[in-house]
Amino acid sequence: MAQCKARPRARALLVLVLAACATPSAISARPMSTPPERTRAILAPLEIAATECFASAILANPRARTHAEAGRWYQAAGVMGVICQREVDAIVRTSDRLLGVQGGQHYFKNVYVKRLDQDLAARLRPWLESKSVASAGLIVDPSSTATVE
Repeated sequence: MAQCKARPRARALLVLVLAACATPSAISARPMSTPPERTRAILAPLEIAATECFASAILANPRARTHAEAGRWYQAAGVMGVICQREVDAIVRTSDRLLGVQGGQHYFKNVYVKRLDQDLAARLRPWLESKSVASAGLIVDPSSTATVE
């Protein structure tokens, strides 16, 4: 099965976050009393890793790319199946530790997924723009443009 490789910096942040969450207080079934802004800071690198995984997987899959080109981000991500499951599980596990049992599923479905379309659009915008320019035949040689004085 294809695995999504996180960039080294994102992977290092993920390891640090998971190590910080592996303390005895985080392993207990009760949620930590973590302020919302701290929760977001802890989950941010995990969300970035998941979004990067979805974006890479979308670009690697022709069916998902077709959905992305049409702006159907949830369908594009849905084509991926379990390719990014490790990243999704990291979000859910860490959210469970921070927010309590089932807090992770709630966070993933009601916070992360609600922003996923916008995050994927922003992440894939350069690829989409270059593809639309190339398909329109509008690539211009910069050395051939005249300057007006």
